[in-house]
Amino acid sequence: MAGIEHIQVEPDEAGMRLDRWFKIHYPGLGFGPLQKLLRSGQIRVDGGRVKADARVQPGQMVRVPPLDVDAKAKAGPIASRDLKHSGDGELLSRMVLHEDEKVIVLNKPAGLAVQGGSGVNRHIDKMLEAWTNQRGEKPRLVHRLDRDTSGVLVIARTRGAAQKLTAAFRERDTKKTYWSLVKGVPRKREDRISTWLVKEATPDGDRMRTAKHGEEGADHAISYYRIVETAAHRFAWLEMEPYTGRTHQLRVHALHIGHPIIGDPKYFIDDPNWDFPGGVQKRLHLHARHIDIPHPSGGRLRVTAPLPPHMVQTWNLLGFDENAAGSFDEE
Repeated sequence: MAGIEHIQVEPDEAGMRLDRWFKIHYPGLGFGPLQKLLRSGQIRVDGGRVKADARVQPGQMVRVPPLDVDAKAKAGPIASRDLKHSGDGELLSRMVLHEDEKVIVLNKPAGLAVQGGSGVNRHIDKMLEAWTNQRGEKPRLVHRLDRDTSGVLVIARTRGAAQKLTAAFRERDTKKTYWSLVKGVPRKREDRISTWLVKEATPDGDRMRTAKHGEEGADHAISYYRIVETAAHRFAWLEMEPYTGRTHQLRVHALHIGHPIIGDPKYFIDDPNWDFPGGVQKRLHLHARHIDIPHPSGGRLRVTAPLPPHMVQTWNLLGFDENAAGSFDEE
């Protein structure tokens, strides 16, 4: 059992309920024991007693009394601070959603690259070296997520598993479901988006744009979406499914229908008549929520990833209920 800890609230946790904050940092601490610690004053914020529904703010210090090992087990969404101050093996372990002898499924934090590139010092592919086995075999990536996108990332433990999983993605025998928050509300409750996409170089790096059929280098892209909930006429929570797997596909398709994803640094064009709402961070609101994929050993693997802290904050602010999208167990 460790001693008393004082943990500073991070910017991406602004406005989060205290009980939700504890669920992220101490997922093994049940609601009953948390309430008991709050009532007895053992948990305090900036030295004062608080209740479970108190909202924390960046810079505040949360006093955490000694907890048993199970309560401290790290899991769930990872705050920005942890990306800087955790070792590769520890950080990867905290991302694990599913693990067996063939497959590992991670909940990738927003802001962490999957592979290296210019200006990228830390990325998943390099971090996986920490999990090299005794035969010298390093776990392998079988698909990608954009750096700013959080959520489900499938890793193969062996060469054989990698071949089967890669084939499943190539043959589209997978179902990937994303959650996004977009500007405005699409006219149709659900729809299919079909365009051609091409990559173009810009002063801010490569960017995808819609293209004409037959344009050199253009690839066909198909996505589906449905509206889960809306906040007035300002925002819509979309459940999105990419049928094809083009670079930035969902981000460009959201822009194509006139409803770009909130906080997208490449495709959310600033509108002088639209104010960015207070309490919503200017970070990409796109999360790989669920994957349904054939397991290399047979059967299917279905995994769901909890939202990252900045999207939890926004969902709380807008009053969205995570259960409103329905359960993936029914599929």
